[in-house]
Amino acid sequence: MTKKLVSLVCPVYNEEKAVNTHYSSLCKIIDALPQYDFEFIYTDNCSTDKTVELLTEIAHSDSRVKVFKFSRNFGYQNSILTGYRSASGDVAINFDADLQDPPEMLPEMLKKWEMGYKITYGIREKRQEMFLITFCRKIFYKIMSSISDTNLPPDVGDFMLIDRVILDLLKSTQETCLYLRGMIFSYGFPQIGIPYSRNKREVGTSNFSFSQMLSLALDGIVNQSAKPLQYIFYSGILAFIIICILLVLVLLTKIFNIFPYPLGTASIILFILLSIAINTLSLGVLGIYIARIYIELKNRPISIIEKEIFFDKNDKES
Repeated sequence: MTKKLVSLVCPVYNEEKAVNTHYSSLCKIIDALPQYDFEFIYTDNCSTDKTVELLTEIAHSDSRVKVFKFSRNFGYQNSILTGYRSASGDVAINFDADLQDPPEMLPEMLKKWEMGYKITYGIREKRQEMFLITFCRKIFYKIMSSISDTNLPPDVGDFMLIDRVILDLLKSTQETCLYLRGMIFSYGFPQIGIPYSRNKREVGTSNFSFSQMLSLALDGIVNQSAKPLQYIFYSGILAFIIICILLVLVLLTKIFNIFPYPLGTASIILFILLSIAINTLSLGVLGIYIARIYIELKNRPISIIEKEIFFDKNDKES
């Protein structure tokens, strides 16, 4: 009987200190699952260290390993999506090289998949990081839950298992400004979460800066909902109502001489500053959406694979 194939998607960038540990850790888990076949899909975002050389050595010793080196850095989300599109498995699971998401959850994820769940995702109950980052994450998830048209579980990242039916849907997407987890959850299908404690990175250093986190959060908000554009309209109405009320109050105080004051003072300054603030905010939000339209209309590839590295069982490079 043919075994089901599981694709392990592993995006990497400058992970020379982590790739060997990452590979060996996954091997320990899959060796205990003989009922499945496995393949490793490493997508390298044009690393500048020895990551590709080390992965080539791993691929030479293990025909299950495939390495896709990009022509430049196309970003973390595009790296994962390229891995999903290159996967041949009946199911795929994303495993970052830092091993903060434990490989030990793989058997449980596969068990949920066998029960009929098309998406099995990890829920980060605990994580070791700075208070500021944790606080910003909570704010982000609250914003997303309030504006998104899709039910996005809180404290969920890209560590998830997805079925072949979703992999095929991802192949047809034309989006270039990606918020991948939001796209996956928007497809629907039976899904379930598994709580876990996210580990601290033990090997190497993170290549994902705070500014990149903010950029990803912005992509998530813009890609998942058009409600910020609606909020501009609502804020305009609210500002108009406030200004009308203030104007009425100003007229009443002048007519009945309730509080005499010279014309052209604080009230006018207040109106001007309020108008400037609303206009600036409105133009900023509109600019973000227009920029996304501009990028999408270019229809550029999500990634360009410069080199594919994998060896057959006879040690012949392909």
